[in-house]
Amino acid sequence: MAKYRKLSRTSSQRKALLRGQVTALIQNGKIVTTEAKAKEVRKIAEGIIAKAIKEKDNYEEKTVKAKVARKDKDGKRVKEVVDGKKVTIYDEVDRTIKVDMPSRLHARREILKVLYSVTEVPKDGRGRKKNTKKVDLVAKLFDEIGPKYAGRNGGYTRIVKIGQRKGDGALEVLLELV
Repeated sequence: MAKYRKLSRTSSQRKALLRGQVTALIQNGKIVTTEAKAKEVRKIAEGIIAKAIKEKDNYEEKTVKAKVARKDKDGKRVKEVVDGKKVTIYDEVDRTIKVDMPSRLHARREILKVLYSVTEVPKDGRGRKKNTKKVDLVAKLFDEIGPKYAGRNGGYTRIVKIGQRKGDGALEVLLELV
C-alpha cells in the first residue's frame, strides 16, 4: 500500500500543489478541492498544526532599545536642518520582542519548508503596489491557531463533502479548520 497519493502528477508538481493548498488552508481557514487532494493536504496541515501547538509558548521575551522616528500630529516624520541637510529626528524607546528558543526556531524553519510566502494585495485599484504587505503565516500558526487547538489531541481539520463537480464529475469537498 502506498504512503501517499500521486494525484496523477510528477513529484515536483505534486509538492507544489500540496504546498499551495496547505498555504491557502492556513491563510483562509478553508479550501474547496477534490477528495483525494483534501486527504493529502489534511495529513500535511495536521502535522504543521501539531508542531505549532507543541512550540507555541517556547520563547523568551526580551526588552531592547530601538530607535524610532519622531512623528508630528499628521503622522509624518519630524525633520531638522543640521549642517544644511534635512535629518530625521529619532527617539530611543524600549520594545519587548520574542526570541525563539532553539526547538521553536527549528519548528519555524520546518514549517517554512512547507508554506509559501504570502503577500496580501488590496482589492481596490488605488495604491495596489504601495499598500501590499507580507503575511507571516508562521506567526499566525504560533499565535492564533496553536493556542486555539491547545487542548485538542489531533483532528484539527474537517472534510465536508459538497457534491460532484460539473466538468468532470470529481467529488468536491470543503476542507476547513475545525
